[in-house]
Amino acid sequence: MNRQTWLTGITTSGTPHLGNYVGAIRPAIEASRAGDRDGYYFLADYHALIKGHDPERLRRSRREIAAAWLALGLDTERATFYRQSDIPEILELTWMLTCLTAKGLMNRAHAYKALVQANAEVDEEGETLEPDRGITMGLFNYPILMSADILMFRATHVPVGRDQVQHLEMARDIAQRFNHHYGERLVLPEAVVDDDVATLAGLDGRKMSKSYDNTIPLFETSKRLRKSIMKIVTNSLEPGVPKEPEGSALFEIHRAFASEAQSAAYRQAFLDGIAWGEAKQQLFELVDGVLAEPRERYEELMANPERIEKVLVAGAERARETSRPFLAELREAVGIA
Repeated sequence: MNRQTWLTGITTSGTPHLGNYVGAIRPAIEASRAGDRDGYYFLADYHALIKGHDPERLRRSRREIAAAWLALGLDTERATFYRQSDIPEILELTWMLTCLTAKGLMNRAHAYKALVQANAEVDEEGETLEPDRGITMGLFNYPILMSADILMFRATHVPVGRDQVQHLEMARDIAQRFNHHYGERLVLPEAVVDDDVATLAGLDGRKMSKSYDNTIPLFETSKRLRKSIMKIVTNSLEPGVPKEPEGSALFEIHRAFASEAQSAAYRQAFLDGIAWGEAKQQLFELVDGVLAEPRERYEELMANPERIEKVLVAGAERARETSRPFLAELREAVGIA
């Protein structure tokens, strides 16, 4: 049986929140400990440039996200952890792939189509906008850069949400086209979609997302964590009145951090009519307890950024042991060696 290679990218576009931890960080770190695969985990800082143009925010996000993954237990002795921008071979491969990718394929990307559709809607003055208004080539070509991230390290498996499956299909299409012209050089990756991974609700009940400004930062202080949890929107049911656990943001977050026994007890408390203030206090105590030790490690790393840098530099060197010779092979294949 061939050894598998799993790859995960983390866009450095903000501060990690509870939803990131439950939906992406925790399952990826657990997967990194599997002995039957090689793991590549990278900070997708070039991807962050597509929507963000604040240099200081990008620098801060790179530190915060790297510190979060390390504090939560990513084993960098077994997994390769690096910054995308430290691997110049990725951008060279991106251009090679761009020269083979049909524009029509990029036209079908969901994110691009959604923005074109938004521009087609009539504005307040009764006029329609230019179809490509506000759309950069970075956003348009995003699937090609993502393909290069994956294909450079010959990833066999890429965990993604359902909204990203199309990009994996595009990566396969692009790789097949390259292989058709230059021989079987690129590995066709498989998308791995885990429908059991939790999606958390945010402060307002919608999906926790920076886009909605409804997130709970992963490593804010204990005092601020409690304040955030107390802001979670609930209904007006009085203490003593039975409450439905399913559909409650409080119960959803609690379940993501609790053991089966803890979750069952919390469910029963809802059915028994627990007061919302008490339900929030219990949720705070649970989450705060789970995150206490990782928070301490995170704060130590943030106070010593040279430790983060040392890990990332070592990861980049390890990654380039693969990317340098592979790019040399690809340059030879296309005729520019």
